Amino acid sequence: MRLSEIKAKAKALGVDSGKLKKADLIRAIQRAEGYPDCYGSRTSGCPYTDCCFVTDCMAEKPQCVCS
Repeated sequence: MRLSEIKAKAKALGVDSGKLKKADLIRAIQRAEGYPDCYGSRTSGCPYTDCCFVTDCMAEKPQCVCS
């Protein structure tokens, strides 16, 4: 999904995209939609097949999203 599409989705959900990086913006959208904010953190498979970011997410390298 292109960044412009992600920003439009964020705006529709009332999520302020500000200066967020793509992954952080997607995680904010996931939270707003009621999903865990797990974008880019899985190494294989994803139980959230109805998440619109699942294809992009599985293509990303896993990263730590711990705080």
